[in-house]
Amino acid sequence: MTDQLTVSVLGTGIMGAAMARNLARAGHAVRAWNRTRAKAEPLAADGAHIAGTPAEAVESADVVLTMLYDGPAALETMRQAAPALRPGTAWAQSTTVGIEHVTALAGFAREHGLLFYDAPVLGTRGPAEAGQLTVLAAGPGEGRDRVAPVFDAVGTRTVWTGEDGAAGSATRLKLVANSWVVAATSAVGESLALAKALDVAPEDFFGLIAGGPLDMGYLHAKAALILEGRLSPAQFAVTTAAKDARLIVRAGEQHGVRLDVAAASAERLERAAVRGHGDEDMAAAYYASFDEQPPA
Repeated sequence: MTDQLTVSVLGTGIMGAAMARNLARAGHAVRAWNRTRAKAEPLAADGAHIAGTPAEAVESADVVLTMLYDGPAALETMRQAAPALRPGTAWAQSTTVGIEHVTALAGFAREHGLLFYDAPVLGTRGPAEAGQLTVLAAGPGEGRDRVAPVFDAVGTRTVWTGEDGAAGSATRLKLVANSWVVAATSAVGESLALAKALDVAPEDFFGLIAGGPLDMGYLHAKAALILEGRLSPAQFAVTTAAKDARLIVRAGEQHGVRLDVAAASAERLERAAVRGHGDEDMAAAYYASFDEQPPA
């Protein structure tokens, strides 16, 4: 293996664009594609080749990295790329998908002779831009020397969860982690909404729990976005968080577990999206607590 890889990045939204940029900065040759080409174009300034089609993007790639909206989008994009895929290419599938979708994606990889890595990431816009994501990965040992430089370029830590990407162990861990993120975000919004309704200063609430077991950095980070009106650009968008919450609920249903908090959080996020907050940070689910827009 040479130090430089040719990496195809399919999907250049909030996360994919940051990952592509960090791959280019690490010295890899990046070929980027996005359904809306305008979202990929800025990466040309970082040295990335902007492809017009998924097939063009994966030409001569050592590693294909997918960071798309959901499982069906990832599968459809790879089907479009199929004519140019080379057997033996490593595929790092980083889209957050449902457990059943991992099976379908791994099946596609097997049919085309690809080395499949179930590789979702933990982190939002800030860590992605700083190359400080946590990569959760499962896949065959024979290709890890090829994907490791890719994971190192986009993250500071790689957590290997197994040898069989098709088993979805990395995705399962990601869904558990996201269930905590979704629940915590909902709790932040509801606490601040109740504080407003009861005329309690947020600072009094923060002071009450400061330094104790109920205090947490995530509370302060998300609360600041709400209180300071910094919900755009999103660290993690409401619409994407709602999609992930539904995946969590579905995973629970498939395994006989009722996840009431995740289900309620999905409804809150979807309600916030309907009210025009879909592209804002997921903390904007705060607005789902009010029948009308709350006063400043």
